Amino acid sequence: MDFALPGACDPATLVISAALVVGCAGIPGLFLRKPGPGQKFAAFLTILAALIAIPAALALLFSGVTTSYTLAWGLPFGPCELAIDPLSAFFLLPVFLVAAAGSLFAVGYWPAASQRSTEPGLTFFYGLLASSMAMLLMARNSVFFLMVWEVMAMSAFFLLVTEHDREDVRRAGIVYLIATHAGTAALMVFFSLLAALTGSFAFPTAGSLSVLTAPTMVLSLAAFIGFGAKAGIMPLHIWLPSAHANAPSHVSAIMSGVMLKMGLYGLFRAVSFFHDPPLIWGLFLTVAGIVSALLGIAFAVAQRDLKRLLACSSIENIGIITTGLGVALLGISSHNSHLTYLGMTGALLHILNHSCFKPLLFLGSGAIIHASGTRDMNLMGGLSKAMPRTALFLLIGSIAICGIPPLNGFASEFLLYLGFFSQLQNPNMAGLVLLAPLLALVGGLAVVAFVKLYGSVFLGTPRNTSEDHWHEPGPAMLAPLGLFALLCLLIGILPQYALRLVSPALALFMPALTSYPTEYAMLLERISRMGIVLLLIAAGVLLFWRRRLNQSTCGSASTWGCGYLRATPRIQYTATSFSEMAVSVFNGIIGQRVGRPALTGLFPLPGRCGDQPTETFLERILTPLFNLAGTVFAFLMRMQHGRMHVYMIYIFATLVILMLWAH
Repeated sequence: MDFALPGACDPATLVISAALVVGCAGIPGLFLRKPGPGQKFAAFLTILAALIAIPAALALLFSGVTTSYTLAWGLPFGPCELAIDPLSAFFLLPVFLVAAAGSLFAVGYWPAASQRSTEPGLTFFYGLLASSMAMLLMARNSVFFLMVWEVMAMSAFFLLVTEHDREDVRRAGIVYLIATHAGTAALMVFFSLLAALTGSFAFPTAGSLSVLTAPTMVLSLAAFIGFGAKAGIMPLHIWLPSAHANAPSHVSAIMSGVMLKMGLYGLFRAVSFFHDPPLIWGLFLTVAGIVSALLGIAFAVAQRDLKRLLACSSIENIGIITTGLGVALLGISSHNSHLTYLGMTGALLHILNHSCFKPLLFLGSGAIIHASGTRDMNLMGGLSKAMPRTALFLLIGSIAICGIPPLNGFASEFLLYLGFFSQLQNPNMAGLVLLAPLLALVGGLAVVAFVKLYGSVFLGTPRNTSEDHWHEPGPAMLAPLGLFALLCLLIGILPQYALRLVSPALALFMPALTSYPTEYAMLLERISRMGIVLLLIAAGVLLFWRRRLNQSTCGSASTWGCGYLRATPRIQYTATSFSEMAVSVFNGIIGQRVGRPALTGLFPLPGRCGDQPTETFLERILTPLFNLAGTVFAFLMRMQHGRMHVYMIYIFATLVILMLWAH
């Protein structure tokens, strides 16, 4: 293999070199007797590579040109081309940013000194996952794309099952492995049909294919299944909640903040191949996206597990992005440039926003678990006193993910609202206005979910007696939290600059950009200023009343305790009780395992109540189907004798049958 590369300071060369460095960063730790230095060295290399790659990716993004190289690999699948266009450069930014932040966080969260048996492999596969995602964004040969895709999938699997001694972790790993390889099988169908259609394994140029060819609908369905399974679009999301909940928190951050985006990147790239996408594509993605957003956040509201709540909210945000892509395709199909711009810009900007606030929340959950030793929000409470900085950073992330100004989540969702309402006067697209109340419902449920999260974790009094060891995390863990919180704030108050990051990637779908970027940037800027003013007023009022209360002199006396001599933490709302009414609205969709003690006699014995949300689609539909398939094909187990000569006879008989079939 050899590359024909230009000068060493070429931005594309720097990005490729940085990706290779990140992939090899964990190798020295595999051979060191003490894993601690290997982990720190890998974090140093990853951060250094990110500092080199991010400016280089920005240069490639704003250059507006495509830089490509040919890899001479000697395989019979045509030349292997690597290329970085503005779309790839845009997706490369969160890859290196989240990878660097997560590697630094891991030094404090998963130190090598306390996890000698798992840390070297964890560090190695973490770098390999980040490197494979970067190479995936540059691949322009379908076979090479699938190779890197499989490296990414298996790296994530080994990271997920780090704590493989636990039954729930092993189960999550098996579900993930089945789901990811089912998606890979669909991608093999997609790329095979694409190669048959174009006569080459190389990616087609943007807008070079037409949907009028016969296998297009099968091809589009295979792309949706393959890429949608990786992105976590419903009903292909079955692996996501358990995988993100059971992985180490910095792994969950990169899986949610970046790896899910690889599925979205595949959808964006596949759509760009066609110059005349049919209306049904946009309609299908819009419906799938809004259903994923609504059901994802409904599942999140029902959770009592901190990380599972965040995982389900990832499904919601992926649904919002998919809705934006579907709306943009509706605009392309109907030659509506305003709708195309607002849908595509909202989707791409939400990708950037989600890559900031979701790693912040997952890394923050790691800090909470590190301090409290549990993921159950019903057992937490009062952590803000012991962890004030973490509480502040997670408050910023919680506000951002709810889409409340002046933080970054508002800007991308506001563009989608504009897209919906801009079609009021268009009789052909007026139905899009109905998506606005659905998206508002998603936002309202997000507020419920994250008020529940923040209130049950940080406010009130501790619900258990193990709060003595609660402490603020160290600088290695706080620095990434502060970085992502700052990015959420900067993008929120300066959305016009975030739109400049998105605009070059739009050229793949809208070659002739009009004045829309300037027009909507000015509008977002005005709204963000209003949000800043309101935030400052609220902060001023709060400080004023706090000062008045501190200066006032008041006596203290006991009050009526409502029948209780002393309030206890058990009287507080738990996470489950806070969301009980909201969950009851979706009672037919969200499965609940409810345990209630039987009360008998005049003086019942002490009992325990329990509510456990379940994965409805997995447990009520897929698991029975797999059990049925296992029963139907149980006779095949009789062929597994464990004898080598019997297996050789099977192989020989198969070869004979194939030879007879061929002739």
